[in-house]
Formats: sequence, C-alpha cells, structure tokens
Amino acid sequence: MRYLPHSDHERAEMLGVIGAANIDALFSAVPARALKSFDLGLPAHSPEFLVEAHMRALAAKNHAGADGPFFVGAGAYRHHVPATVDHLIQRSEWLTAYTPYQPEISQGTLQMLFEFQTQAAKLTGMDVANASLYDGSTGTAEAVLMARRLTRRNKIVLSGGLHPHYRDVVRAYLKDDADLQILSASPEGQGDILDHIDETTAAIVVQTPDFYGHLRNIKTAADAAHAKGALLIVVITEVVSLGLLEAPGALGADIVVAEGQSIGNALNFGGPYLGLMATRKEFIRQMPGRLCGETVDADGQRGFVLTLSTREQHIRREKATSNICTNSGLCALAFSIHMGLLGEAGFTRLARLNHAQASKLADALAGVPGVEVLNKTFFNEMTISTAQPAVALVERLAQRGILAGVPVSRLEPTDPSVVNLIVLAATELTTDADIAALTTALAEELA
Repeated sequence: MRYLPHSDHERAEMLGVIGAANIDALFSAVPARALKSFDLGLPAHSPEFLVEAHMRALAAKNHAGADGPFFVGAGAYRHHVPATVDHLIQRSEWLTAYTPYQPEISQGTLQMLFEFQTQAAKLTGMDVANASLYDGSTGTAEAVLMARRLTRRNKIVLSGGLHPHYRDVVRAYLKDDADLQILSASPEGQGDILDHIDETTAAIVVQTPDFYGHLRNIKTAADAAHAKGALLIVVITEVVSLGLLEAPGALGADIVVAEGQSIGNALNFGGPYLGLMATRKEFIRQMPGRLCGETVDADGQRGFVLTLSTREQHIRREKATSNICTNSGLCALAFSIHMGLLGEAGFTRLARLNHAQASKLADALAGVPGVEVLNKTFFNEMTISTAQPAVALVERLAQRGILAGVPVSRLEPTDPSVVNLIVLAATELTTDADIAALTTALAEELA
C-alpha cells in the first residue's frame, strides 16, 4: 500500500476542524513516561526508490519455505495453494460485507459460510459446524468451555499429545483452574488419559495425529469417556489427514476442533489462521460463534441468513456462550474454495501424497546413524530422537539451507526429556531430493 503524505496546510486544516492545537495534543492521554524519548537513528527522509531497495535487501535475508528443503510442521503446514484460490477470493461476489448483519446485501458472504460449514461437517463426520473460529487453539479452549456448559461438570483432562500451544491457550482461558488436569508429554505415543476419567470429568481432549505425529484410538477414548458421562473433544492440527483417516464423528467424538490453515491458506509468518468447530446436533445451542442457514425469500428464491448467533454482541452478555466477536471469514473463504477445487477425490489424493512422502521420510531417517524414529503410526508428521541436542542440530542444518523441523524443547522448554527430540513433517511439496538432502546433512552433522 502506497503512503501519500499530507501537506502542512492539510494537516493544519484537519487539526482546526477537530479543535487540536497541534499533533502532540492527539496523544495527550498517553503518559509522558510512555512516549519515545530517544532518537531511532533513522534518516529524516530518503528517495522512495532507495527506501524500496533497502526494504528488498532486508526481505532478501529471509529464508522462505520454498527456498530449500522444508520439514517444519508442528501445527502449521506448507501445502500448495492453487493460484485460483487467490483470484477467486477477490471477486466482488465475496466482497459484499465484512460481517453479515444485513442478509440482503451479504448473500455472497453468507452463501460461502454456509458452504464452508457443510464442508467442515462432512470432513469431521459431525452433524453441524459453525462459521469458523479464530484458529485451532482458541477453538480448543472454546470446546472445553462448551463441554463444561453441556455436562455441568468442571474437570478437564488434556492429553500429553496435545500441541503445547493449544494446551497453553486452554490454560489461559481457564486461568489455571484447579479442575484442569494437564498430562505429561508423551512423545513415544504412550498415554494414560483414560485412567484419569471419573464421574466429575466434563471432557477429555485428545489430538490425532497428535503433536508428536502418533495416531490416537478415538473409538476407545470415546467409549471410555461416555461410560463416565464425559465428552470427547478431538483436536486436529493437520486437517489434510481427514482425507485418509476415518472421521472423528463416526468414531464417537462429541466435539471436533481443527486448524484449517492447510487448505487454501499459506503459512504467512504465523497467521491469520482458521479454526473449525463441529459438534452433534443436540449440542448446537451451546456452540460458540455463529451459524449460517439456507432459506427462501418472499419470492421463493434461495437465500442465506444468520440462523444462530449466541455471542455477546447479539444477545445479553450473561446469556452468551462466548465473547468471540467474529469468524475468520477470508480464511474460511479460501478454505472453502480450495476444498471445492479439490473435491472429495482430489482431497483423498492429496492426503495419500502426504502420507506417501512422509513414509519415504521415515524410512530414510531410520537409516541415519544416531537417529531413532519414535513413531509406529503417523500421517505426515513424526518425531525423531537424535544423538545430539536438537536445537543446535537444527540450527546447523538451517545454516546449510535445510529447515529440518521443530525442536520439541522450543515448545517444552522446562522438560529435560525432550532435549534431543525433533518433530518433522512432509507434505505433497516435499520432494525425494529434499529427503536425500536432509538425511545426508543430518548424517554428516551427527558424525
């Protein structure tokens, strides 16, 4: 976006209209101690073309995901996003309104959200899905609060395989509630979450594939939870896995939360992302956010409306299920378009490609001296144990142009048992040459 500066005359005119003596008066509410009292050392002015050249030079120092072998995952995945997606999300049919309070002028937005909900419900095997949440982590926290409302119980048990960021967001939402039970990290796939379910449990939270890449037995977890009157919340950070794995809803899940970034949304330096939430029809009144529905107008023409909005902007705060103020509309649109382009068969092929490349990666890593693959089951992500501390090893590989995954200790800094662990992911964009480069460099560094 270009910056068009105002002249001194224009600035004086604007200050006169609002009754301010000078620009400093606009910041009179800011305490003096908070105002900048030092020189940033920036030049007073510079020609535009020199500024652009300087910014390009700074940007060139970045190492983007496409610049070399890339195995970073851990909740954010590099997938191919067709150029069609970016083209279609800019069409006027979708740019009708920021938020669909007035259905008569928001039909494009409402139809897109209706289609998105349908896709999310089918993917997860649930009866109904909302019009998206901010991301997977806040969606998980909202699901926990929803489970408490439904069961009128307080105890929440988080699996040791839940993504550490998701765990921390839930902890923040619940303010370190004494009824929140967080199990120890389970990088080797073990976990005794079923032993922690009792008659006071509102819900257990299980991620599959989990943070370490292991596939979890959802049916067994659902049966154990339901036997005690508790709910099962299933978390999915890699939504592409649903192209191969059986839908959680078919296995007994009560609430499914997923991060939708993998479809239609690039990594973008960490956001914005897209939270999916789906549940059973009988729980719909306690689902946060908004729900779009299909109807007909006075002339019998197909139309779309906001069917359910249980948030505090629409109803009295004390009766709201959540204070979430909006949904990730643009990200949901990109997701819906990409999913529509793939279709059911294309989505399944995409999932098979991911798993195939991950299998090649696991086989190659198993042959590197000093490396142990901890996973017996995985989709496109796995955890390895290395003979050297992971942080320094990954940094050395990065210096060689290879982004070799995420050291677990970065996300679990207080756990000494994970110092040598790395989580790696392979997607359809991972080539055989990338895998060969990683294993060769890894073997050399470990030697």
